[in-house]
Amino acid sequence: VDVLGMPGENDTEMHAILAEFGLPYRFEKAVESAADEIPDTITDKDRAHRKDFRKVLTFTIDPTDAKDFDDALSFRKLESGNFEVGVHIADVTYYVRPDTPVDKEAQARGTSVYLVDRTVPMLPEKLSNKLCSLRPGEEKLTFSAVFEMTPRGRVVSSWFGRTNIISDYRFDYEKAQEIIEGAKPEDVPADIQEAVLTLNKLALILRDKRFKAGAVNFERPEMKVDIDENGKPVGVHQKFSKEANWLIEEFMLLANRSVAEFVAKTKKTFVYRVHDEPNLEKLGGLRDFAGHFGYKMGPIGTGRDIAHALNGLMVDAKDKPELGAIQILALRSMAKACYSTENIGHYGLAFPFYTHFTSPIRRYPDMMVHRLLARYLDGKDSANADYYAAQCKHASEREVVAAEAERESTKYKLVEFMQDKIGQEFDGHVSGVTEWGVYVEIEPTKIEGMIPY
Repeated sequence: VDVLGMPGENDTEMHAILAEFGLPYRFEKAVESAADEIPDTITDKDRAHRKDFRKVLTFTIDPTDAKDFDDALSFRKLESGNFEVGVHIADVTYYVRPDTPVDKEAQARGTSVYLVDRTVPMLPEKLSNKLCSLRPGEEKLTFSAVFEMTPRGRVVSSWFGRTNIISDYRFDYEKAQEIIEGAKPEDVPADIQEAVLTLNKLALILRDKRFKAGAVNFERPEMKVDIDENGKPVGVHQKFSKEANWLIEEFMLLANRSVAEFVAKTKKTFVYRVHDEPNLEKLGGLRDFAGHFGYKMGPIGTGRDIAHALNGLMVDAKDKPELGAIQILALRSMAKACYSTENIGHYGLAFPFYTHFTSPIRRYPDMMVHRLLARYLDGKDSANADYYAAQCKHASEREVVAAEAERESTKYKLVEFMQDKIGQEFDGHVSGVTEWGVYVEIEPTKIEGMIPY
């Protein structure tokens, strides 16, 4: 059916991983052509019925190598002393209509897939990197959640609707972090620097509230493989989250939960992102295991108690060699988040209502959420519950497949990275024990391997 190429070559191996998980690595001609036919000029008709944010200070913060910017933040001070914060999301569903070839393909894919060396996008490049990407200095159509907030981080009011924006500046996380840490780069206007600092203060307040409410906080170190232009792994480094990452994260969480809460009140069909409470039996196993190291976990009763007990355990074990093993067991006790039309809340984030609204370029559920929100803002009746329940199930399945393919591509690159290190010695710790051998994770790359008995 398809010739993938010579074994061992980077492209061949990456295509083999995609093939193994039944993932496409190109778009059919018909889909590309349909995308190319979408007009890319913005007319007065497109601007009608939108709130104009083009003159409001707006910027994006994304990873250095990002090409699709699907969210931007706007900021202005109000006369009352409060702040107006806009979370502006690419208005993908304005361009991609239901049942068109592009929509059907996005629905089938469900999500973009991020392998070590490439992105397999959910939408053709014309949409993902050009038309819908919120690039600086270009007018873009967006779907927004706009909040009035007090300096203490309380949300006074919120508004949802379609808008148009022009981003004034594109940050990568490092540059935004420098400003947060006190740098004053000459190429960033003073008002934008001030906006970043104020939004950072608000984000830290939101984050603090979330953990007090019982959000679970344990970050497994995320390792990233550095590759050269031929896809050969040349190093492995740990990705750290700092305030600049949290700034974006907290405002995305605020938009997601506010949209979910707004729709939940209408009692109409909706796509929620849900996360069940942990498995009590597995938590018991974690408590026994941690007990051998001398840790005492707090009482495990209600959801909030569990979260406090887990967070306390992670703080106590910080910087100790057993932390990794404790984190893995804690993660295994957790339920898996998924999409559902039945809202049970999001345990890990401690939100009674939660959805995915902020990444429609790379996730189909966000496109469904945009369509449903637009429908209900127009005062229309509830959408077909059975149809959306089936779509939620499909989207959850696609997400799992994408995550497995991503893990597989990282694993492949880590093995490739270790190939020329046979005979070298490394420090490590035991990360798992089974009847056939012990698993060891070596430092500092956190690469795991098995030593058979």
